[in-house]
Amino acid sequence: MPTRWIRWDEKSGLVWAALLAAGVPGGLAGMTVSPLAAREAAPARGVPPIDIDLSGKSSAELPDFVLGGRGVERRGKQGFVYSLTLPEGLYKVTLTLGDRARAGRTTVKAESRRLALRDVTTRPGEQVERSFLVAVRDTQLPAPPEGAPVLPDKVQIDARDASDYDWDDRLSLEFLGEPRVEHIRVEPATAPVIYLVGDSTVADQYAEPYASWGQMLPAMFDDQVAVANHAKSGGTMKAFIAQLRLSKVLTQARAGDWLFIQFGHNDQKSNWPLTYVSADRTYPAYLRAFIAEARERGVHPVLVTSPERRNYDAQGRIKDTLGAYAEAVRKVAREDKVPLIDLNADSIAMMEALGPERAATAFAQGGADRTHNNNYGAWLFASAIANRIRATLPELAPHVTLGAFEPAHPPLPDTIVIAPSLARLDEKPAGN
Repeated sequence: MPTRWIRWDEKSGLVWAALLAAGVPGGLAGMTVSPLAAREAAPARGVPPIDIDLSGKSSAELPDFVLGGRGVERRGKQGFVYSLTLPEGLYKVTLTLGDRARAGRTTVKAESRRLALRDVTTRPGEQVERSFLVAVRDTQLPAPPEGAPVLPDKVQIDARDASDYDWDDRLSLEFLGEPRVEHIRVEPATAPVIYLVGDSTVADQYAEPYASWGQMLPAMFDDQVAVANHAKSGGTMKAFIAQLRLSKVLTQARAGDWLFIQFGHNDQKSNWPLTYVSADRTYPAYLRAFIAEARERGVHPVLVTSPERRNYDAQGRIKDTLGAYAEAVRKVAREDKVPLIDLNADSIAMMEALGPERAATAFAQGGADRTHNNNYGAWLFASAIANRIRATLPELAPHVTLGAFEPAHPPLPDTIVIAPSLARLDEKPAGN
């Protein structure tokens, strides 16, 4: 059993993962994980506050977005996307919502459909102010110190990543429902950040009808905590390292931030030999590598068990497809004293409480997809996450705004309505 496998290389200034147990398939021996040197996570500090007056204007009356500027990037019958060019960093967005003559019901999503505000209602003549935090990022990585191994200077993203709003030079806000937006204020911010790493059940999904718990979680916090979703559809722990996605997170994260780690759905696939990890040996080892990298920087690791797939047996019980991997996460959490969010257990409780027919309404494509959620299902899973945060992480608990939630008694579909985004793509996310 590999028990001590992280060593510090003083000469190169890098953390190296070295699995000392012989015969571990796909081991990390000798692989560079990421530069340890701290990097300022907020180049936005030099950006002055930006005020944008939209009062009395429809989206058709607003200017189109141009590179290097600001304006409407997309329009539709149910809303519009407004973008403004900004450098990588953390920003506080303050919105004045309402209209002198018309009632409104405004939902706001940031970047690639991260829910920020849900159904803010205003009467004619009423104005309300709401604020939230948004982490803006690009693909750039810092140059390595002289003499260090030469690595790519950018995160390796694919065509789908390049086409969404997460990896670019701007902050994008999607206003939906019956949006009434009077004013936008954007200013640099400093606050604790929850970084999410994982697969498609966590990742920002590009378009309807797919959604993940990572996209819904921001709406369950106040404006004192940010959620930065770096998860990737089809993601595995090995791929996250190889594509420098973990390096990106670690160059941004600062002491006092949080790293939520949820992998398993794709890591368990033995027919993906380059990224497969066994539940008893390499999976725990990679989890511990992520944990060690976080702790090395004063970042708080949190382990999340993967949600179960929606497959029922004849008695209406959920079939186990992730048990060995979920139990491995629980074991590592116990042994390494890492906070645990047991979404696997909560997802089973919710799906069994809903039953086969109702549970199907929480998944994309009318339930044809048994792994990936729609907006309703993503809200349920995020609610379970937020509920566990409130119960187990006292530093974050005061910032959770979600009301009472019991996985064994989930709210029904008609009680959780989330305005759909403008983009729709029926292509299934990578992984299952």
